[in-house]
Amino acid sequence: MPLHFYGYGFGYGIDMGYLLVALVALVIGGAAQAYIKSTYRKWSQVDAHIPGTGADVARRMLADGGASAVGITRTPGSLTDHYDPRDNRLHLSDDNYRGASVASVAVACHEAGHAIQAAQGFGLYRLRSALVPAVNLAQQFWVVVLVLGLLLNAFGLVQLAIALFGVAVVFQLVTLPVEIDASRRAVAYLSAHGAGLDEKGARSVLTAAALTYVAGALTSIIQLVYLLGRYGNRGNE
Repeated sequence: MPLHFYGYGFGYGIDMGYLLVALVALVIGGAAQAYIKSTYRKWSQVDAHIPGTGADVARRMLADGGASAVGITRTPGSLTDHYDPRDNRLHLSDDNYRGASVASVAVACHEAGHAIQAAQGFGLYRLRSALVPAVNLAQQFWVVVLVLGLLLNAFGLVQLAIALFGVAVVFQLVTLPVEIDASRRAVAYLSAHGAGLDEKGARSVLTAAALTYVAGALTSIIQLVYLLGRYGNRGNE
């Protein structure tokens, strides 16, 4: 999370309040990441008892959901899985692409859920996609605009920076139900087509993954509330 070290109207003093907010964010984010890694590691050692690998199961789910045109490819890293609408492909980390564990098929089917959302025109997915250009712009420039506003003691720039950050927070809030829906689709498919699957394990993996998004949204909301409280009413002073 980007930090600034300027007090609005207070010269170049370190903003201790913001440092505390950043520390809270690091703790929450670190805890969420530790939990997903621990849960994923546990269920990656348990066989899913479903024919094929994570990629194979995801392929069947895509066909079942009317998204058979979606491709599947490998991507480097661990837990780097995602669906990219630009090339209409699932990008699965190697362990989940060729693995056949509960964790592998759960993650692969979650990403297939996103592709099916796109294929079926799921409203919140479309809204999130529409917000991407504005969010990318906001994330790139809000800190720069904030620092300039603080350095120049320009309240208008500070307000603009907070508004830009607010766009990113809205995006995270829209993302939460999109992620939850993709997991719901994955669990529903696995429940219907995986007679030997430990459904509790699949739910645990996907719940842990969802918590990383919850943690991100929570820390961003805390940060936004702080910025509004710290700088939001300075123009009236």
